[in-house]
Amino acid sequence: MTRHPVLARRAEELLGGAVVATAPVAGGDVCRATKLRLSDGTTALMKTLPQAPAGFFEAEASALTWLAEAQGAGGVQVPDLLAADADCVILRWIEPGKVSADAAADFGRALAATHAAGAPAFGGRPGDPRDGFIARLPLPQRSADTWAEFYAVRRLLPYVKLARDRGAVTDAQVATFERLVGRLTALLPEEPPARLHGDLWNGNVLWGTDTTSGAAPGAPATSWVVDPAAYGGHREMDLAMLALFGLPHLPVALAAYDEATPLADGWEDRVALHQLFPLLVHACLVGGGYGARAATLAARYL
Repeated sequence: MTRHPVLARRAEELLGGAVVATAPVAGGDVCRATKLRLSDGTTALMKTLPQAPAGFFEAEASALTWLAEAQGAGGVQVPDLLAADADCVILRWIEPGKVSADAAADFGRALAATHAAGAPAFGGRPGDPRDGFIARLPLPQRSADTWAEFYAVRRLLPYVKLARDRGAVTDAQVATFERLVGRLTALLPEEPPARLHGDLWNGNVLWGTDTTSGAAPGAPATSWVVDPAAYGGHREMDLAMLALFGLPHLPVALAAYDEATPLADGWEDRVALHQLFPLLVHACLVGGGYGARAATLAARYL
């Protein structure tokens, strides 16, 4: 590790301690990630984004804090938030490990506990009325009375419109989504709002050890979640995103989840329905075939 002076100085301002070395970390789709080594031996991860949208990192910090509240009840682990400001967040470093079936089962049970911690409404986090972000895109969070309403007006329709504006879906595909929205009340079972991660694709699940907890090098990996877009929603949303992007040992994790907190009848048939939102987000961000894929899945439910 060398020392990037600008990043090191900014981290020192926020942490109140010396940064002795920095190193770039690969893998981030949106933010620049930098590993920090501090003079007290702590290792941390700093995320930065030039010209970040207003409230971008504040929303992430709020979401991390809200998810962390469920850890005491056995919820999924979140790295300690060491500092946050308008231009960055700094988290405690999680040393990478190797995923196993046992770790995946533990993750399934922990995710069930996080979801069971609940939310006061379908919508944004308590005490934080602001909209959030999904990647660089705004994420509407204003609450709604039912999941069907929230999914329609806060998750599907805004991104259908943006995807059309960006040429990622056709007018005929837009009509398919609009017809589907009229059927959501009949298709989606009502449950109390769950405490969702909100962007739970495979890349946002880390398998590793927290060396500050006394875990020895080479200890079995445990699961952690990062980069949340948290809100109160239907728990099948997080599970659908895990299935869309291929969590390792997913059947084991889902079986452990269902044992801890049984899922509603027919949940497997609704996986594709809840995958429409992340597919539309990808259509808005990168185009490609994501819009057409989402429209094809939507047509199944008409």
